[in-house]
Order: sequence, then C-alpha cells, then structure tokens
Amino acid sequence: MPKNKGKGGKNRKRGKNEADDDKRELVFKEDGQEYAQVLRMLGNGRCEAMGIDGVKRLCHIRGKLHKKVWISGGDIILIGLRDYQDDKADIILKYNSDESRLLKAYGELPANTKINEGTIDQVEDGSDEENNLVFEDENIDRI
Repeated sequence: MPKNKGKGGKNRKRGKNEADDDKRELVFKEDGQEYAQVLRMLGNGRCEAMGIDGVKRLCHIRGKLHKKVWISGGDIILIGLRDYQDDKADIILKYNSDESRLLKAYGELPANTKINEGTIDQVEDGSDEENNLVFEDENIDRI
C-alpha cells in the first residue's frame, strides 16, 4: 500500500483561505436592507428575526454564510428584504459584538437593543424571565 504523504484531506484544503474575518469594514444598510436581531434558530438554514422596524420575519441564511458563519439567538444581522414577500428575508451579513456596539454608537440601532446577551428574553440584571416564577402558597400536606 502507498504511504500517505499529505497533511490532510479535502476539508483541510477547502478551509485554507478563510481567515478574512480579522479586520473588516463596518457595513451599513442600504435600500432594501434592514438590521435585525435573531430571535431563534429554526434549522435547515432558517431563523426567525425581529427587524429594527418591528416586523418579525422568517430569514434564510444564504449559501456563502451557510456553514462558515455560525448564527445564534441574539445576534445582530443585516437582512435583505424581498419585494414580493414582506414576511421573509435573506441574511446578508452577521455583525460580531464589536461591530454591533459600533452600530449602536452611530445611532443605526435603537438604544434599547440588547447586544451580546445570548437570548433576547433576558432581563437587564442578567437573569432569565423564566427563573422569576412566583408560585401560590399551597399547603403541601393536602397534596
């Protein structure tokens, strides 16, 4: 049998020139685009996002980002609006936390937008709303 002389398979060769995320320009929205925050991931390259304009949309992750940029709940994204479907959009770009803070500082995002907190349902003090449940006092002996 021949001896293996390479340093990896095709997956290693495919990911060689992917280190272009180091320092990139801040991209602002144009006509037909909107900023949004991911509410939840749905699978199959789709997610549910709330636009800054207050409309909840079903967003599709385009092929260039599909297994290269990982998107999770609470991320700030740039979506391309569709002329023929108002409730659907395409994800064009994902902003990292530093870029999101810069967008907020420039006034592109509203002041009440929560950045880099994981999920959107968190309260200002960092605890989840689900953990603040109040139960009625019930006699445990009756149960």
